[in-house]
Amino acid sequence: MAELERYDVIVVGMGAAGSSAVYQLARRGSKVLGIDQFEPPHTLGSTHGETRITRQAIGEGDHYTPLSLRSYEIFRELEQITGEHLLDVTGGLMISSPGATGVNNVSNFFETTLAAAKKHSIPHEVLNVDQMRRRFPQFRVQDNEIGYYEVESGVLRPEACVRATLSMAANNGATLKINEKMLEYSEDASGVVVKTDKGEYHADKLVLTVGPWLPQIVGEELKSRFKVYRQVLFWFDISDNYDRFKLGNFPIFIWDGQGERDSIYGFPAVDGQEGGIKIASEEYVTEVTPENVDRSVSQEEIDKMYEKQIVPCFPGVGKDCVKSAVCMYTMTPDSGFVIDFMPGSSRTIVCSPCSGHGFKHSAAVGECVAELARDGKTTLNIEPLRIDRRAMVPSTNESPMRFPA
Repeated sequence: MAELERYDVIVVGMGAAGSSAVYQLARRGSKVLGIDQFEPPHTLGSTHGETRITRQAIGEGDHYTPLSLRSYEIFRELEQITGEHLLDVTGGLMISSPGATGVNNVSNFFETTLAAAKKHSIPHEVLNVDQMRRRFPQFRVQDNEIGYYEVESGVLRPEACVRATLSMAANNGATLKINEKMLEYSEDASGVVVKTDKGEYHADKLVLTVGPWLPQIVGEELKSRFKVYRQVLFWFDISDNYDRFKLGNFPIFIWDGQGERDSIYGFPAVDGQEGGIKIASEEYVTEVTPENVDRSVSQEEIDKMYEKQIVPCFPGVGKDCVKSAVCMYTMTPDSGFVIDFMPGSSRTIVCSPCSGHGFKHSAAVGECVAELARDGKTTLNIEPLRIDRRAMVPSTNESPMRFPA
């Protein structure tokens, strides 16, 4: 019987974080195998939808800001190396008010963003309502709202980022196996064994970057710490007002909800006059799995989004929904990331940088994962992202873990 080939690290799942991890491991000289059950980039997980917001000062927690800043550097490096267009700087407008309901389940999103910008010397402005109305008449802001404008915020192209990263991983010697599904993995004293529907692979370390498939893989003890929610993305017609919303004239935005309106986020029109403007909100109602998620979008959902979120906020955006898409958020109880070894393991790393704000950080997350797998430590501080942090471990004396409602 032929001896099985052995790797330094196997990475299962090659979306945003997984593709980056494979690339960073390969460029450091590790013998790395990447496995994905589909052909990335694909539309079945959390890494699709044509655009993702990137920003530097992170309102979900200042500990994410270094990840974002490092990701900017890596994405720009990838652009130079590959010649691919990955990032457009558009500026970013964050709008909030005294009665804001929060963003990404963070009640003080605006204040944390501003504090992070000041701490890290990130170029920004604070705008009152009159200034916002003069500079950004596309937004129907309310009298009690205030704005934070970040100069270097922009748009990432997720599919292009994954393609470029995997291309560079292969160029640096990584082995990539696509359309191959992991069935199980195990550990022993000599390493890890990954069994797929096409073979068996051995390595010293294993990285699980499987997105919304994570709850199915981590086992019953950890399964309750991750929940997956269906999200809907909408592109509404702006053909009659294209110049107002096109790339170069319109920023990315995150708009805190207040009253009956939920928080929303969106992008400039990047796909021409007929391509629409992408605007979405966050929904934590329908808990799903990748197998049972409804990937269709109903007319009722479209009408509700338009009447509740678009009409009060954007004069000039038409009612016709040009297209829509469904993706999934993998959430933790505190809406934070997890980058850590599995409890009791020194070989298997779980990486779930999701909770609705992961893509912008994915380049640096992959670098952290590579360092953790190779060296057992990281250059950037990922201590707040441990799997055993208080928010992730329910006490026997406490009520069940609280997820977004």
